[in-house]
Amino acid sequence: MTNNRIRILLGKLGLDGHERGVGMIAAWLRNAGMEVIYMGTHQRPENMTKIAIEEDVDFIGLSFQGADHIPLTRLMIEQMKQDKLEGRPLVIGGNIPKRDIQILKNMGVAEVFTSGTSMDTIVHYFKTNASDEVYKER
Repeated sequence: MTNNRIRILLGKLGLDGHERGVGMIAAWLRNAGMEVIYMGTHQRPENMTKIAIEEDVDFIGLSFQGADHIPLTRLMIEQMKQDKLEGRPLVIGGNIPKRDIQILKNMGVAEVFTSGTSMDTIVHYFKTNASDEVYKER
């Protein structure tokens, strides 16, 4: 069976329970033809990587509304290395101060979408940066 849809895992690490924004992103990406696995709030990095492996996702996305995005992203990147997922792009979105964007990218984050980024920009990013493997038989 051929699956040519981009597969994206979305979730929220830690105690942040605000999920309106990531829910809207998930719906928009689905409407754009992508397959979204949304894990919800209060996730742990090891849960996210386990599902990323099981679901064979192309991207992992984390949403943050609190001020804990740097330490939680660091934990996620460590878990991704431990689980040999370094090649999967990690994308961060939400209430991210502009001064932290380069810090996150230096840590290994592929892209950062701040609050207010247009949905078209986000969809375009995923479509443009999906590996050619997405369009081949899995």
